[in-house]
Amino acid sequence: MAFDFLVPVSEKVLAFSEFLPPQALGKNIYKHTEKKGLPVFANATVAIFGVLESRNAFEKKPEKLDVDALRIELYRLMMGNWNSTIIDIGDIEEGDSVEDTYFVVKQIMAGLLEEKIIPIIIGATQDITFPTYRAFDGIKDMINLVSIDSRFDFGEDDELISSESYMSKIITDKPNNLYNFSNLGYQSYFNAQEEIDLMERLFFDAYRLGDIISDLTMAEPVLRNAHLVSLDMRAVKASEMGVSSSFSPNGFDGREICAIARYAGISDKARVFGIYEIENTPLSFRLVAQIIWYFIEGLSFRVKEVPTSNDEDFTRFTVPTDTEELVFFKSHVTERWWVEVPSILPEHTKNNSVALLPCTQQDYLEACNQNIPERWLKAYKKGLN
Repeated sequence: MAFDFLVPVSEKVLAFSEFLPPQALGKNIYKHTEKKGLPVFANATVAIFGVLESRNAFEKKPEKLDVDALRIELYRLMMGNWNSTIIDIGDIEEGDSVEDTYFVVKQIMAGLLEEKIIPIIIGATQDITFPTYRAFDGIKDMINLVSIDSRFDFGEDDELISSESYMSKIITDKPNNLYNFSNLGYQSYFNAQEEIDLMERLFFDAYRLGDIISDLTMAEPVLRNAHLVSLDMRAVKASEMGVSSSFSPNGFDGREICAIARYAGISDKARVFGIYEIENTPLSFRLVAQIIWYFIEGLSFRVKEVPTSNDEDFTRFTVPTDTEELVFFKSHVTERWWVEVPSILPEHTKNNSVALLPCTQQDYLEACNQNIPERWLKAYKKGLN
């Protein structure tokens, strides 16, 4: 059983937890311990675990990820007004080979997904996104992956999988279950023009750092459609991480990345949240702990919504344009927007019916001004291919 490979939470962290106030997370998380074994999975909402594999790091890691120090920062935070049951199932150490680690990650992930538990992965390197994607095999046919990253991570054609080329592996690996890939926060000077062109050709979505920072709400509909969310901490400013090397002076700040994590938590489709490329600095651990806190906070605000014309909780807007008649829905409960796209894969709907694409009020206003929203065009063209 893959869960046998999990290493319990260390005695150092457990000892620290003993002295925390009753409202602290560390007092309310059910932990995998040497004495008691794994916590009960029944009724768990979230499972936190670390993955210490770093051999495929693009820039070799001089030391192992200090998950103990990160857990201490997380455990000392106070519980929100949540109804989530959180378990910490420990860590996956490096296997004999990288492939062995991938296999264990995939098996553990699949087990959690089948139990309807949302895994939060604390990972040394972002190539772990590949086995988490493969964990959906046999569980969900088509996956929407959102990466919060300064790079697209396609790498070179002949490059072996690494933390900067795992996306090439996901795109080419069989069976191909990737329906859509979206990037939030890419920085143009880190990405070759060929990669930007490839994103266009495959009808994938890419949002520049400056555009997201100028309006963080742009990230919400992208994350609302995500099944798997992968966060590369190198998308965050070096100054926010307390590091000077391998990180960029430009990137998201702490407030922005926590807001994005909260949007990921609110998304009722998001089944996995992975945080990777974490540096061993006190500031980095503190920020990652707060990102996890905000993701769990978002979970408590999840509302399952499927707009229909005869539901009083939604208003239907029909917008005629020169080429198309667009149909929008607005929720009175959450104020969120959707637009019908005839050609994309239907979800929660009968076959041959239209599917709904999350969008923003701005998309609706653009349509009213006779401008068909770009996200609608991409989704429509993708569905025709």
